[in-house]
Amino acid sequence: MRVFTNALITGITGSGGSYLADYIVAHHPEVAVHGIARWHSTSSHKNLEQSKERIAVHECDLNDMSATLRVLKDVRPDVIFHLAAYANVKASFITPLAVLDNNITSTANLLEAVRAAEIDPVIQICSTSEVYGAVDPKDVPIKEDCPIRPANPYAVSKTTQDMLGAVYHTSYGMKIITTRMFAYLNPRREDLFATAFARQVARIEQGLQKELTHGNLDSTRTLIDVRDAMESYWAAAALCDIGEVYNIGGTTVMKVGEFLDVLKKLATCEIPSRVDEALLRPTDVTLQIPDTTKFTEKTGWKPKYTFEDSVVYLLNYWREKAKREATSY
Repeated sequence: MRVFTNALITGITGSGGSYLADYIVAHHPEVAVHGIARWHSTSSHKNLEQSKERIAVHECDLNDMSATLRVLKDVRPDVIFHLAAYANVKASFITPLAVLDNNITSTANLLEAVRAAEIDPVIQICSTSEVYGAVDPKDVPIKEDCPIRPANPYAVSKTTQDMLGAVYHTSYGMKIITTRMFAYLNPRREDLFATAFARQVARIEQGLQKELTHGNLDSTRTLIDVRDAMESYWAAAALCDIGEVYNIGGTTVMKVGEFLDVLKKLATCEIPSRVDEALLRPTDVTLQIPDTTKFTEKTGWKPKYTFEDSVVYLLNYWREKAKREATSY
């Protein structure tokens, strides 16, 4: 097992990065936690409220090579978790060039800055199951050697990140591990289907809106709690083989519509719902069931939270927000 003392999280104010920071602070207090956040970031520093006293946040746009190099020279991390990205799939169809430019250039800059700073950290490229795209049913459950068929601009950008990591490992000997995370339940990220549903259910309960709108309900997903997902990132950095790719995901498999039904049953009132055409994607990834054997055999890691725990956590998070919103009027 690798031992780390100085961790750097890119995109630390984002939904995943902030949960990862919370995990490290709570479970590895001996580790100094640093984070990169853009000064013009649309994510909220409120996500770091739980752990802000233990975290050093550095203002830096990864698309600015000089700023990135400066942070790396100052921090000199021994592990880097690269989570920073434009990660909204639907938005990537609307602004594809912005998503491609940001996600690819920022990753290339980070890797080049690591070389220029003459440091040798473990770097985890936090990728996504979206890179697999439209998977042939014969390739399900999805293994790491499944053909890559990205189905949206965001997935193309993440595929390129994967490839950059592989090239910098083989060409320059950099200590890069790539993880491909499948769907997770994350209260702090509003563009995920589960979070969007929970938010709307909570607002309907408070009388703040009348009906829930949704896109495609037929896609199949494998769900994991974001708190488990971020712990798994730590396990990957500490235990996984350099230069390898690992799928990470939960064990609860269901259609998006089935998840909505679960929330409706937990609601305190009737939840009317309808399709909103604006929420449908030009192309959709409909079958996302991972084979995580490679990761679990290497790390021994297992999720701690049940599906029921995760759903209650998600819904209660948004119920609190909806109550505050209702009382503010």
